[in-house]
Amino acid sequence: MSAPILAITGLTKTYESGHQALKGIDLEIRRGEIFALLGPNGAGKTTLIGAVCGLVRPTGGTIRVNGLDAARDWRSARARIGLVPQELSTDMFETVANTVAFSRGLFGKPRDDAAVERVLRALSLWEKRGAKIMQLSGGMKRRVLIAKALAHDPELLFLDEPSAGVDVELRREMWAMILKLRDQGVTIILTTHYIEEAEEMADRIGVIDKGKLILVEPKADLLGRLGKTEATITLAKPIEAIPAQFADWPLAISDDGLTLTYTITAAEAEQRGLAPLVKALDAAGMDFKALDTHRSSLEDIFVDLVEGRA
Repeated sequence: MSAPILAITGLTKTYESGHQALKGIDLEIRRGEIFALLGPNGAGKTTLIGAVCGLVRPTGGTIRVNGLDAARDWRSARARIGLVPQELSTDMFETVANTVAFSRGLFGKPRDDAAVERVLRALSLWEKRGAKIMQLSGGMKRRVLIAKALAHDPELLFLDEPSAGVDVELRREMWAMILKLRDQGVTIILTTHYIEEAEEMADRIGVIDKGKLILVEPKADLLGRLGKTEATITLAKPIEAIPAQFADWPLAISDDGLTLTYTITAAEAEQRGLAPLVKALDAAGMDFKALDTHRSSLEDIFVDLVEGRA
């Protein structure tokens, strides 16, 4: 396996107030992956991104970007990183092409009109190259932020809430654009409040809470390990208790005796599913009027993880 593009070891950050924003973070990011960092407000996501991008000075620990120590070789390390912040912070009176070219120059890159054109075309901004930022829609302004972050050809791109404040259609366009960047070889770390966004795109998921990284796992493994399938069975007639022959089944009964809830893990669902239960209910002469199923989403798992630590 190739060396990670980002390696964080024992990272801590304590502010003068005494607040510990980061508590010993260990994390490796693989080349070419999309990594989603999830966590509630105040969990430490922005502090972690700021530390990697040189905006926050860590209290302890090390950060290596493509093998470079971010503290000793900060200029070279930072040149390999692109950051798309949440805020639309750019010169509203400047043109699209000029603001992207300026961002490239900030990292010591020589003027390269062809490189700027390539970035603008990739983000469907070429036709707007002469427009002032203030004339653009919110979605186009966000594209400009991404273009600015890509202007110096970074290997690692941070997207902090990339689709915040955009409508559903534009959010889908953003997702397609991010996947395209990954296909072009850019490693992407994104934070998001739209957990559907992480479920759609991420290869791996990290969950941070109260300054600690509580989980890092491939998305598929996480959904398989912590995901659940829940079936709600509405009976034709109420029962007082779950019959003895169902004692070993993961069933719960409602107070009115009309609803059974059957809960199994994702792995169990693949092995036996609902068919055996339906057959068993039929054999026991228990008629039912409806059967509804729900499979855990990444959001369900995230809420369970964070609420379990509250």
